[in-house]
Amino acid sequence: MSLDILLANLLNPPVLFFFLGMLAVWVKSDLEIPQPVPKLLSMYLLLAIGFKGGSELAHSGFSREVATAMGAAMVMALVVPIYCFFILRWKMNVPNAAAVAATFGSVGAVTFIAAAALLDEYKLPYSGHMVAALAIMESPAIIAGVLLARWYGTKDEDKGYHWSELLRDAFFNGSIFVLVGSLIIGMLTGERGGEALKPFTHDLFKGVLCLFLLDMGIVSARRLTASKTIGWFEFTFSLVVPLLNGIPALVIGYYAGWSQGDTLLFASLCGSASYIAVPAAMRLALPEANPGLYVTMALAITFPFNVIIGLPVYMTIIKHFWI
Repeated sequence: MSLDILLANLLNPPVLFFFLGMLAVWVKSDLEIPQPVPKLLSMYLLLAIGFKGGSELAHSGFSREVATAMGAAMVMALVVPIYCFFILRWKMNVPNAAAVAATFGSVGAVTFIAAAALLDEYKLPYSGHMVAALAIMESPAIIAGVLLARWYGTKDEDKGYHWSELLRDAFFNGSIFVLVGSLIIGMLTGERGGEALKPFTHDLFKGVLCLFLLDMGIVSARRLTASKTIGWFEFTFSLVVPLLNGIPALVIGYYAGWSQGDTLLFASLCGSASYIAVPAAMRLALPEANPGLYVTMALAITFPFNVIIGLPVYMTIIKHFWI
């Protein structure tokens, strides 16, 4: 891994604010961003990234590259939860294995946003259809996780949910709804809409991201400190699987002829884990699964790992092979 890329990422203001949030917990500071401000910040980031992606997609249009990216996104979203489930079954029961597999098969929007911020630092462009890939990859893993739990669970177990409710939560939860909705609005309004909202979607973006990652640092450190369910297997899985998913994504991007920016974003999607949409769906579909397990693994271990190590590793590989 290139030291220059690692330092550039670590010295990126949003990443430093993430560390500041973690430090606040470790030194027992009373620093806290009051609710519901973090939810508002999250909504802004999703709206901004979705709208910018829609504007770019309106400019570039649909092409073979777009179709390839959407197909690759769907394949990864279905394959990852399946193979993760069978690995996790070595140490976990069926509900926990299915919930964790769905968590790591889905995507983390904030990791995607952190990757986009890193690309901005390097002034590397990326395409709007990667935002569509983000939206596409969130829900299939939820469905796959529930199907795995139902197939391998006890036959007489009362699941206590209706598929209509699960599908609604998978496809119309707040984060997906605002992301897809803003993507469509960006496509409809095109370049003119992009220019009109540029002060809102571009100029404010990095400052809001700093505040949001400050809160993420606080939440991550608290989760990690309070967790009593994370053992060596869970910890190792949370560090190794992101790379097992992210590096094949780089291979796909390389042979598909994608740009450096698009490949990094795709790797960040494949190597991330969901701690927003999937936990909401799993609480409904698999209430017997332990949220302290799958949320802590995704938020307190995998997310910091991706921000600190994962993204610089992907960028180093991209810089070495893309000419």
